[in-house]
Amino acid sequence: MDTAKKIKVLIADDESIVRKGLRSTVPWEQFGMEVVADAPNGLKAWEAFLEYRPEVVITDIVMPEMDGIELSRKVKETAQNTKIILLSCHRDFEYAQQGIRLGASGYLLKTAFEDEELEGMLRQFQQDLSAPSSNAPQDGERLETLLFAWLNGHSDKFPAELATLHEGQWHFNGQPLYIYLIRTAECGSSWNGLLQDAGHDDRSMCEGTLIPYGEEYCYWVVPDSLRGAADSLLVESKSRCGKLQWSRRGSLLHSDDLKEAFQSLHKEAELERIYGVSGEDWPEPIWKAVNLLHSNPAADWSASELAEEVGLSRSHFSILFKKAVGDSFIAFQYKRKLRLASGLLRDTTLTMQEIAERTGLGDSKYFSKWFKRCTGQTPSHYRNQQKGEALRTE
Repeated sequence: MDTAKKIKVLIADDESIVRKGLRSTVPWEQFGMEVVADAPNGLKAWEAFLEYRPEVVITDIVMPEMDGIELSRKVKETAQNTKIILLSCHRDFEYAQQGIRLGASGYLLKTAFEDEELEGMLRQFQQDLSAPSSNAPQDGERLETLLFAWLNGHSDKFPAELATLHEGQWHFNGQPLYIYLIRTAECGSSWNGLLQDAGHDDRSMCEGTLIPYGEEYCYWVVPDSLRGAADSLLVESKSRCGKLQWSRRGSLLHSDDLKEAFQSLHKEAELERIYGVSGEDWPEPIWKAVNLLHSNPAADWSASELAEEVGLSRSHFSILFKKAVGDSFIAFQYKRKLRLASGLLRDTTLTMQEIAERTGLGDSKYFSKWFKRCTGQTPSHYRNQQKGEALRTE
């Protein structure tokens, strides 16, 4: 799974020569970083922080509108793990110490620092921020402990954690959130394990948050922009493991909404565990149909042909399919082919004709028109865009 992403950097300084100098003279690529924004005052910097969510902030201490100390305080309150470097003059040393106490990682004298000094800090940040895989499980385990204790009435710490996450890691520029409760009992693996076994390299998995909940459940929190990808991934995974089940709550805008969603999903899981009843069970013919679709991506099944293949009438098949999968057969096919085509464009060097054949979309001319109608981009433009992003994250 490719989790390599650029470390985002924000520069705040009221002197444009300093901002331009840092942008152009620091070898950001060498540290796996890119400058996503710069701002001439603290207020603009705070707005840019909320928009881009940088992992590194380099800020002058004395600025109009909002100084670097106040900016650092707000950043640390919102995203505790953000690395901050303060730029100061000799007369600001007392303020720099104040910034360090707030959690800034270090400070540099604007008029005297050596390149090696800044680059040493950036190298350390790169090491700290490029190890999400070792920290993520610990975060997941900590959230699991807090969530379990709260849902079972042993502690009330989780809602406060939820509010912090909603303001920081789960902010996603204010997008509504969706919470999935995924049940993998009888699948022989966890949700993460199912994805890894299938060789998924899906970027959506890098963005949401997985909270394990015992051996058979996990919660998955994703922003609205990733909901379609999450739904497709679950349906595709269920075509390989018929016992996979999930429930979803959304669209959640406030931390209180998130609390209610966690409680509601937990209650549903408890009823299922006690009474053995689930609304997510797929009838056997529908599971066979979805499995056939994913096993034969180039086949251009009609609803009638697939219904006959699994032993149902067309009308009965259409009703059962919509009820089980959540999409009509046509909408499901549309999403499945688009997801498949996007993956082949992004991850392979196949020609347009080859992709058209593998997705059952005829020839390259028809495929190009269809893809542009679906996404607003030509396949070539989409491929170039994705390759460019991949190169920037290497």
